[in-house]
Amino acid sequence: MATTEAERLLERLDLTEYERTALQELLTLGRTTAPDLAEATGIPKARIYGVLDKLVDRGFVELIPERPKKYQPKPPGEILDRAVENERQSYEQSRAEIEEIRDEFLDTFGSLYESAAADVTPTEELFAVVDVGDPSETETRQLYHEADDQVQVLTKSFEYFPSIEPAFADAVDRDVDVSVLFVDPELLSAENRPVQQDRVESLRSEYPSVGIRFSEEPLPWRGTFADPSMDYDTGTAILLVEEKDVPLHKRKAAVTENGSFVAGLSRYFDLIWEHESNSNPF
Repeated sequence: MATTEAERLLERLDLTEYERTALQELLTLGRTTAPDLAEATGIPKARIYGVLDKLVDRGFVELIPERPKKYQPKPPGEILDRAVENERQSYEQSRAEIEEIRDEFLDTFGSLYESAAADVTPTEELFAVVDVGDPSETETRQLYHEADDQVQVLTKSFEYFPSIEPAFADAVDRDVDVSVLFVDPELLSAENRPVQQDRVESLRSEYPSVGIRFSEEPLPWRGTFADPSMDYDTGTAILLVEEKDVPLHKRKAAVTENGSFVAGLSRYFDLIWEHESNSNPF
């Protein structure tokens, strides 16, 4: 097995780097002493006994009381079984500790929460606000993964597409109807035009089922809308408004699950798509 593959598997056991290295070498060598293992792995001799003690405590390695002491790895199947048991015990301990403070926690924070909730207005519940960048891209990926029927995208050049492409592909593979409405390239800056052209070529090549059109006018906002309903009972959206004088890293995006609002965004999208867009500006 390649070293990188072995490391990937051992990382799932929640081990430190030294512990992963020691366990991997033990599984290769079999029974050995701590000094020999330190020499084979490069783990400092001052650290090797502590590393091995941790592996013994977790049930992955057996201590052989010989002179000198030797260490032997458990069979791989037993290591996995023990890892599961360790996680179960950790969960049960954490659960018991939380239950111990339940009454005190509820007494302390229950009235505070109810008082704060009473002051929330419907407008405050309409949106959640996230930073543009990693947070907004995380929300967008989740939107694609959770979409059941339809996703609509309003974008200038889809420059963030590489960061959300796996989620985008997942939606397409599940036969979600995906449509992307770009801004006409004539309305873009010289810097954004080649980015948009690259994204369009990639979409047409890799995702031929995705609908693509180009808005003939600038768009006041950009975003992604999933599963809108004219019954106003479903839908999720993330959007941001056009702010020409605000750097992208200082902008905020709004996330909403308000079915009425998402339906309105979807209707706007449909009107532009049907009456104020073209299919091939290049």
